[in-house]
Amino acid sequence: MLSSNPGPIGIFDSGYGGLTILHGIRKLLPQYDYLYLGDNARAPYGTRSFDVVYEFTRQAVERLFAMGCHLVILGCNTASAKALRTIQQNDLPQLDPNRRVLGIIRPTAEVIGSLTQSRHVGIFATEGTIKSESYNLEIHKLFPDIQVSGVACPFWVPLVEYNEADSPGADYFVEKRIRQLLSLDPAIDAIILGCTHYPILMPKIRKFLPQSIRVIAQGDYVAKSLKDYFDRNTEIEKKCTKGGKVHYLTTENPEKFKESAQIFLHEPVEVENITLG
Repeated sequence: MLSSNPGPIGIFDSGYGGLTILHGIRKLLPQYDYLYLGDNARAPYGTRSFDVVYEFTRQAVERLFAMGCHLVILGCNTASAKALRTIQQNDLPQLDPNRRVLGIIRPTAEVIGSLTQSRHVGIFATEGTIKSESYNLEIHKLFPDIQVSGVACPFWVPLVEYNEADSPGADYFVEKRIRQLLSLDPAIDAIILGCTHYPILMPKIRKFLPQSIRVIAQGDYVAKSLKDYFDRNTEIEKKCTKGGKVHYLTTENPEKFKESAQIFLHEPVEVENITLG
């Protein structure tokens, strides 16, 4: 039986990228408690099938619920693309209809209409997110006139996780994908970073992109969307504890998590190892 006592806000990612989402949310909403779970042992999710991503994500959501979270944010584009809808529609009614699971694709889609003049938008993301066409679908629901072009960037996540984002070697991989995207649609004037690792590559991305093209990292937009959600759903907001604390969980080696987390957070963290599945 799940506890009805208030608890932290859960944030889940397959690895470290969701830390950029956590950082954005904490900047705007520092008063809440957060429980971050990284399934680092089974990352990356980007190339895995829908069924596997759904199964892994459901396991993580169930664990965060069991640890007291009434609200879980899938701080992972692949999980948001491949698992969110099934969990919301099929699993929540059985697990606890009063709990909520939110993704990070819709909040980004909601703001894109105000960020593009040309109505031509680009997406950089993992192979799984691009193939799912989740961004195209969400954007077209809200803004049917916007043309969306996406490019998968398979080497960008390893560049970040191996702390090579600032290295000269990263230039080749970043410039290659930028050229590919702009050759698909030269009219693009806004690009969504549809993977939570990619903001770490922002200096390199800006180096090779025309200044006139806006680059959209998700953290700040997800944070604003969460604040709006709390304003509209006070019954959920009241179930989120406010102590300003963050606790980190990983399915991988905690020491490795500590080291890599510094790339994203620039602060020391305490981490606990857990198993899923």
